[in-house]
Amino acid sequence: MGALEDIYADLETDEVSEEEFREAVEQKIEQMGGLADEETAAMLIAHELADGEVNGVADIEPGMDEVKFIAKVMAVGDLRTFERDGEDEDGRVINVEVADETGSITLSFWDAEAVSVDEGQLEVGSVLRIKGRPTDGYNGLEVSVDKAEPDQDEEIDVQPGGTTNIEALTLGQSDVNVRGLVLDTESVRTFDRDDGTEGRVANLSLGDEAGRIRVTLWDERADRAEELSAGTAVEVVDGYVRERDGDLELHVGERGAVEVVEETVEFTPETAPIDSIEIGQSVDIGGVIRSADPKRTFDRDDGSEGQVRNVRVQDETGDIRVALWGDKADKEIQPGDEVFFADVEIDDGWQDDLEASANWRSTVVVLEDGATTKPSGSGAAAEQGAAETGLDAFADGESAESDGGTAATTLEAAGSDAGDDTSDAGEVVEFTGTVVQTGEPVVLDDGEQTMSVETGATLQLGQEVTARGQLSDGRLDADDVF
Repeated sequence: MGALEDIYADLETDEVSEEEFREAVEQKIEQMGGLADEETAAMLIAHELADGEVNGVADIEPGMDEVKFIAKVMAVGDLRTFERDGEDEDGRVINVEVADETGSITLSFWDAEAVSVDEGQLEVGSVLRIKGRPTDGYNGLEVSVDKAEPDQDEEIDVQPGGTTNIEALTLGQSDVNVRGLVLDTESVRTFDRDDGTEGRVANLSLGDEAGRIRVTLWDERADRAEELSAGTAVEVVDGYVRERDGDLELHVGERGAVEVVEETVEFTPETAPIDSIEIGQSVDIGGVIRSADPKRTFDRDDGSEGQVRNVRVQDETGDIRVALWGDKADKEIQPGDEVFFADVEIDDGWQDDLEASANWRSTVVVLEDGATTKPSGSGAAAEQGAAETGLDAFADGESAESDGGTAATTLEAAGSDAGDDTSDAGEVVEFTGTVVQTGEPVVLDDGEQTMSVETGATLQLGQEVTARGQLSDGRLDADDVF
């Protein structure tokens, strides 16, 4: 075989015949004015033919001029017609969902090709060789098809109609089904669209055994966020994946739904040890609430009213104040509760103390009795193994164990039990600690336990005091504070 034949054989393509390849080589030589010989021109044509080939669906990105890939048909949509500007004849389009082992994507077939697909030319389960142009469609990344041919020799190990897990989601996917546990929900918000209509949107946080993702529900689907409660197992049907501030989000529009499912879904995320976190990080933390301040309102620069509430959470490595902003300030969180905070931002707080900020991107989960949590990553906790927050217990009421067979450390609620370790009810006692909550009641912390104190004294956060008085039902009624 000659050089040209060898180069064509290495292409392993049936897009062009060898005769067409030879003609393209001759045209290339002519275009270059004789500056390239036959072998060089053949290599240039081969490069042009190979350009755009991707290893899998997950490699397709917006901005690519052309892509070539192989995928299996997962679902075929309905034929739609639309009016073209300046033309009498309506346009036609049909969407086809395809996938491989790396992800899924929507194909758009137009006009005559769309009609052929609608008439049954494509079957679910067929494998296609596809050439097209990536575009940013209504439901995310799509490929506008220039050419699609069946390939009966290729095998792709994905099954139509199945569900995927959160970890496998990729940017641009559409028509995806994901099952998970509702971790947190937010209220419905309204906004004005450019066309003058009012839109509605709400969010919830979803977790499964592989990860966690924020779910955005639009318009009529937005009410679903207020109908669901944390701990409910659901399936997101026909969702599509977008990106916001560098993070993937799962969106649900008019074609999608969020349905309750009768099955157990586990979610056991890792948490960072509080003593290891640093300013500027976005981390997951968990532990027992030592103190909880009353909610405060404030005026924003735009004249609207905001709200915030501060709580202090402690794990076995340390403690940190967490600022709960917006709807999260309404969470019913009290001293002694066990809480998981996801995606909190670490800032420089009061008196150079670190502070965690739970904003719109964060997830706040109050765990049920029996749920467990322990930090990982450094220190003593890291030596014990991977961290877990026992949200499987949050779902089914049973405590969790780590993968290595080591039971997750249970953080004991200190607030209401502190008095039981101090004295019998009615006995006059003294308790010395740091003020970690002001108001009614004041909460003191001595590093090992907390004490709720009824007092009329004016105290400041961080102040170390001793309270003396009678203990009743775990609360100290102070006669003296000094």
